[in-house]
Amino acid sequence: MPTSLLLRGAFIGRFQPFHLGHLATVKYALRSVRELIIVIGSAQKSHEPRNPFTAGERIEMIRDSLQADKEISIDKILLIPVPDIEIHGLWTREVDLLVPRYEIIFTNDRFTRQLYLERGFKVKEPTMCRREELSATEVRARIAEGKEWKELVTFQTATIIEEIGGVERIRQLNNLGP
Repeated sequence: MPTSLLLRGAFIGRFQPFHLGHLATVKYALRSVRELIIVIGSAQKSHEPRNPFTAGERIEMIRDSLQADKEISIDKILLIPVPDIEIHGLWTREVDLLVPRYEIIFTNDRFTRQLYLERGFKVKEPTMCRREELSATEVRARIAEGKEWKELVTFQTATIIEEIGGVERIRQLNNLGP
């Protein structure tokens, strides 16, 4: 393994749900670090239109997707749920308390980027692929509207969403189902 790789990085997201853009970011990050912490943010939230899935369901989606991908070594990944706190300036410190040390943040979220830059962290913004459609907002909208959505997520994510009644949950949360 090249010694130029950083020890550990963190990829922070809500993953509501985990989609192909997230998978591309994991692969991108793993080219720069020996180990990647995937921080499942807003861990306390679920059963809301913007946050329909529990932290446990999101962990399953991510873990199963990464285990199925031949390019990814799951033993280089840590999945850690982190709840929100109401004081944004302290939120990155909360992350520090709950996850192992990390040297770099991978994010395309402007708010997360700013908070970490203010603390002096190195932040990498992965190239976003097909951003107009590869977003969790788009996946949830398509599910709610009964449109095709499975092409935007991994097979494993789609399977879990179906197994847990996620389609019906999203439609109900958006007042579109029984």
